[in-house]
Amino acid sequence: MNPLYRNTHYLTSAARLSQAPTDDGREIAFAGRSNAGKSSAINTLCDQKSLARTSKTPGRTQLLNFFEIDPERRLVDLPGYGFAKVSVSIKQQWQGLLSQYLEKRQCLHGLFLMMDIRHPLKDYDVQMLDWAASIGLPAHVLLTKADKLKKGPAAASVLKVRKVLSAYDGDLFSVQAFSALKRQGLDEAHAVMDDWLAL
Repeated sequence: MNPLYRNTHYLTSAARLSQAPTDDGREIAFAGRSNAGKSSAINTLCDQKSLARTSKTPGRTQLLNFFEIDPERRLVDLPGYGFAKVSVSIKQQWQGLLSQYLEKRQCLHGLFLMMDIRHPLKDYDVQMLDWAASIGLPAHVLLTKADKLKKGPAAASVLKVRKVLSAYDGDLFSVQAFSALKRQGLDEAHAVMDDWLAL
């Protein structure tokens, strides 16, 4: 693991794209359904306990949260999508923010998409893949909570997702099993991050 990741710190939160840091350097965004384990993954990948706030309540991340690795590199925690207990108007606001960020952010070099390994490829997940494909954005799927399945079923879930991803454009998408709890899959995920962040 690159020791730089341990230096990652909270930078700012944005309710609108105009509040985001200047659009330069390199960013990786983290997206996923509410409660897919997004914050836990960010914390584990940066080897920190409480960098991104984890919550038992789905839908706590309602802003774009920016974390700075160094002045040229950032991680961005996107609002969770799916079953968060919020009003329709707030959901629409988030989706507007999400689409603006993904479509307009020039420094965005890739998307980490979290899916619970037991329930991958829900409607919203597929929509995110379609969206990424339509704008040519590379995406790496982290099948989180891999510790909840035995090896055989976990491998089957990875294969199932890989098959779906192969229907998209060639090398744009990849997938792996990941467990924040057991620190499983870190090297593979770090290799993707290093590549996208030009480390």
